[in-house]
Amino acid sequence: MRERGVPDWPRTDDDVNIISSQAADPNFPVWALLDGGQVIGCTTVFTTTPKWGWTAEELAQSAYFLATSFTHPAHRQDQPGRLMAWWALDRAAREGVDWVRRGTFVERLMTYYRNAQGWELVHTPRRKNRTAYLMARRAEALPELTAVIKDSGTPTG
Repeated sequence: MRERGVPDWPRTDDDVNIISSQAADPNFPVWALLDGGQVIGCTTVFTTTPKWGWTAEELAQSAYFLATSFTHPAHRQDQPGRLMAWWALDRAAREGVDWVRRGTFVERLMTYYRNAQGWELVHTPRRKNRTAYLMARRAEALPELTAVIKDSGTPTG
């Protein structure tokens, strides 16, 4: 990812091991996007918003929070990250959840999420001596996704 403009990831080889181990941890609801049996993307979908950076009113709203999203570089042209985000928006709407939120410390990713995926930048608090970009979108039903996504309904974790 460093070679693609995300300068602080992975910080160490341990980062790769940490992220991959989350898929087997029941505390990390990791979802995988598969194409012909190959994992081409993954994201973690939490049912609560992290307490830092959000208002009390926002924390009281129902929301999913997307974290640690990664895509296979060979499938970049297919935009699997956008597909996973749309899936989360649709799933949230089907489950009666009002919002889908996400955050990043990388300004370039924030710009991509905002400009290419339609996320709204909500807050920019300081966290771990860096600016965090906290974003949100209202959940929305996207029934056309059934043509391209078969939802197993169970996270890998």
